[in-house]
Amino acid sequence: MDERIVIRFSEAARRLDIALARELAGRGVTRSRVSRLLDEGRITLEGRKARASEPVASGQEAVLLLPPDHPAEPVPSSIELKILYEDEHCLVIDKPAGMVTHPAKGHWEGTVVNALVGSKLPLSPGYEPGRPGILHRLDKETSGLLLIAKSDSAQAYLASQFSARTVTKLYTALVWGHFEQDFIPVDAPIARDSRNRKRMAVRTGGRPSRTDIKVIERLPFATLVEARLLTGRTHQIRVHLAHLHHPVVGDVLYGGPIERGIPSIKLRQIVSSLDRFLLHARRLEFQSPSGKMVSVESPLPDEFVTVLEAFRHG
Repeated sequence: MDERIVIRFSEAARRLDIALARELAGRGVTRSRVSRLLDEGRITLEGRKARASEPVASGQEAVLLLPPDHPAEPVPSSIELKILYEDEHCLVIDKPAGMVTHPAKGHWEGTVVNALVGSKLPLSPGYEPGRPGILHRLDKETSGLLLIAKSDSAQAYLASQFSARTVTKLYTALVWGHFEQDFIPVDAPIARDSRNRKRMAVRTGGRPSRTDIKVIERLPFATLVEARLLTGRTHQIRVHLAHLHHPVVGDVLYGGPIERGIPSIKLRQIVSSLDRFLLHARRLEFQSPSGKMVSVESPLPDEFVTVLEAFRHG
């Protein structure tokens, strides 16, 4: 059952999210968690849905509905992780599709974090409870590279690169249909979909979001593309590709019918049997706290290659 928390502000503040984070600091609720609660519609101000950036007046009342807390510490799991790079400050793992990045509602065990804790590797405490070492995340069905911090100082150093957008994050995706151009820059704000809280959407007033799309190969019914993330919003690549009317193959949430009406029975069967969508975090480039410039590549997973070859042969 959700915990209902009522906060009456004793002083004015320029932003609601900052004011709430300050009020809730003693409960371990961070500003990023406040932002998620706002996105999920779990916070009201004076009885109406609240916005993160709105000002707060003295005497106003906010109500929060907090979902049940996760366990205080992640449960260790004996799951082997594929480590593609490691030094004394950080490591890069190759996450398989189907694995959740960190514990959350409905996924308290079997995540990357549970595996990291079970591995006994040194990890930074993280910026949020229950997420040691985590600097960024991949969706459950997305495979590929995740950068993990081993210490507080490494976390701060690497997080500053994400904030400055100096970390290179390249993804490979198989998408429906064909683009007229070979390079498509997408600059479109993203916010929670007002009609479906599980989805994000391109919306006026959303958070600035930028993805560069480059065509790699045109195939029957589909296109292989490279996507470069210039910001890091939830579901960003998937949302932007769907906005272009070229959703990721296998992405039911953003792509509609999974077979997209392709005439080939063989292809329909292959695509309909997918238990993931075809988005892969292929390359990660950053500067380690040691000063070394690091570039890590992850090959396409076997199931991705199988579908890609099927499309190549129509």
